[in-house]
Amino acid sequence: MSGSDGSRTIAVSTRFLSAGAVRLLCVTAALLLLSGWTPPARAQTSSAVAEANRQFVAAMQAIREADRSYDPATQSKHLMEADRLLTDIVTRLPESPLAVQLITNQFIGDFDYVGFKARVRGLACARPESTECLLHRISSLMSPLEDPVVAPRWDWLSLAVAYHQFGNKEPVPGIISPFLEALRQGTAQAAVSSGASSQDLFLGRALALTGEVDLALEITRGIDDCATRIYNLTDVAEILVWNGKKEQAMQLAEEASDYARSRSCSWELGLVAQSLLKVGNEARARTLFLNTVQEQFSRFKDERGACCPPELAVAAGDLGDPNLALGLLRTVQDESPWTVPQVLGKLAARGEFQLTGAYADQVGDAELRAETYVELVAGALAAGNRREAEGFAARIETMLAKRRDPLVMVQKARAEKLLYDDQRWRQTFVAALGEAESSNLGLERRDVSVPFLAALVEIETGKPMLQ
Repeated sequence: MSGSDGSRTIAVSTRFLSAGAVRLLCVTAALLLLSGWTPPARAQTSSAVAEANRQFVAAMQAIREADRSYDPATQSKHLMEADRLLTDIVTRLPESPLAVQLITNQFIGDFDYVGFKARVRGLACARPESTECLLHRISSLMSPLEDPVVAPRWDWLSLAVAYHQFGNKEPVPGIISPFLEALRQGTAQAAVSSGASSQDLFLGRALALTGEVDLALEITRGIDDCATRIYNLTDVAEILVWNGKKEQAMQLAEEASDYARSRSCSWELGLVAQSLLKVGNEARARTLFLNTVQEQFSRFKDERGACCPPELAVAAGDLGDPNLALGLLRTVQDESPWTVPQVLGKLAARGEFQLTGAYADQVGDAELRAETYVELVAGALAAGNRREAEGFAARIETMLAKRRDPLVMVQKARAEKLLYDDQRWRQTFVAALGEAESSNLGLERRDVSVPFLAALVEIETGKPMLQ
């Protein structure tokens, strides 16, 4: 056979071999297979088969643990873990025979996948308004995680945060690990070079929110980009404040300030000012903010470029006068619409209701306007004015009277949680999920799930998922 035929499969005919030679070939082949050797072309498939088998065994063990318990919460936890493992076989290891059997609803031994899925739905949603059921239904809205991970997926990381916050920490490492592996192996670089918004795939924030502060800081301090480094440091500082670790939070706020100064970071100073305010250093925060505003306006006058960063507009909501805050907001809201609820909510907390209400009424996007009204509800309550808070909540009702948008409905649930010391928000949340499941929103599934997860975490814990 010539060298050009090297890519062809070479078959050995046994017609011209002795019986002893044939036996020798058979024994050799058997020994190779028993030793775990596989032809190079099949190595990847063999690895997928082995991993799928391991996950299937782990899923069966989780189901067995569920069967041994009489406690519905314990059963639900183990069944949900088994469901996650089996779903991962289908989405991440589709070349394995197990994936084919699962997706075609075949029996695997005596295991009935269809019956198992019905059991999961029935147990998780035995109480349709329970948090377990709501979380299960939201996760069903999400598109599968890519393998390998190459881009930020705040929907999946939000799911990990939700599991952690609700006391089910077992699935968290399995969700976060692929992102950590992508970061360490550098496979996320393609996403970064194509304009992804976070060099760490949002890992720093997710790790800090799931209790892994040291690992979050290790990752953060290995990043040289001003935006990601300072965003992560200030996010972790805020989480530490929530957890009562104010001294460590103050150290991180100072670290962010020192880094911004040493690297000549510019717009990120708005983040530093917010962080200094949150750790209680209002005097330094105000000085830094005013100096940054002056510098930004001076640069705008000299260069006629973009005036001000969105983070500076958000800081103005806390530290500037209303006219300055709204003026900055007008310059940044088109490029960064997330600033609208943030700035207006902060102004409402300072007693500014007329200006903020009128501004919110002009927001064109329905979901953004509803989110803004919720921030105004929270701000009005913080300012001690329940009447204004109820008025802003009523504007959400007016929106829903015209159109039952699920993403507006979930904002109504947030408002209800803020206003009322009862569980009425659950009925609204369930109705919002029903609308999301049955309607075509024209959005990617991940975009639908994120606001639901963020709302559920905030409602149940009193703390936001961060911006």
